[in-house]
Amino acid sequence: MKPKKYFITGISTDVGKTITSAIMVEALEADYWKPVQAGDLHYSDIHKVQKLISNSQSVFYDNSYALQTPMSPHESARLDGVTIDLAKIKEPETNNHLVIEGAGGLLVPLNATKTILDIIKLEYKVIVVSRHYLGSINHTLLTIQLLQQKGFEVLLVYSGDEHKSTESIIEKMTRVEVLGRIENEPYFDKNVIKEYAEKFKTQL
Repeated sequence: MKPKKYFITGISTDVGKTITSAIMVEALEADYWKPVQAGDLHYSDIHKVQKLISNSQSVFYDNSYALQTPMSPHESARLDGVTIDLAKIKEPETNNHLVIEGAGGLLVPLNATKTILDIIKLEYKVIVVSRHYLGSINHTLLTIQLLQQKGFEVLLVYSGDEHKSTESIIEKMTRVEVLGRIENEPYFDKNVIKEYAEKFKTQL
């Protein structure tokens, strides 16, 4: 079976990309890569996903850029005295499935001209993580429609409590495939991630 590649993006920050990434990694026993990490280097998203994974198959690849400040990558890079060069963001070579986690949303700047969208390859299936808040319909529609216009295969994961009217209009207007929902759990540990991985596995 040809390895699958999934890019995880969100409609905003703190919507559940890292938890979603951990679930997908566990479901596929996939490798994990976060090209650009901005801030929290002592307990970065790589560390968080590693801590939540039970399988021994997954390989975790270093960030192409690990930046000190929790800000937009272009500004965090400037503060570190570097400029993000997309030529240096190279997908790791692996024969395994690969889960790639973005930083923030699609149009988060990497430098003066490029955004996260510019590092997503057409061969990737893009999983959009949406969480309900005032304004989330707009953010979700903008994200999904931009990806669809660019020719990507788009999948949707809901994070948090159900909001029927919000979800109904998103699905009517985008016709996107919904993989499922990650509830507001009291905590996430290896067992919880494994339970979600079993739910999502058949759809990946």
